[in-house]
Amino acid sequence: MDEETFNLQLRKFLKKVGVSSQSAIENAVREALAAGRIGEDEVLKAQMVLTIEAVGLEHEVEGEIALN
Repeated sequence: MDEETFNLQLRKFLKKVGVSSQSAIENAVREALAAGRIGEDEVLKAQMVLTIEAVGLEHEVEGEIALN
């Protein structure tokens, strides 16, 4: 394994995950606010699951996203 290539590809993947996830969350929150499903003072519980089947990885991250 070429460590430099692996590191570069990993960072590229994580950047894609971060950017696309942020956009999806922003859109979903705006829609939920507009529809009245959530309030502006909500604290949203969030969970992200990363799976790489070939290496048997399932990594979960939990957190909260405050709107105010």
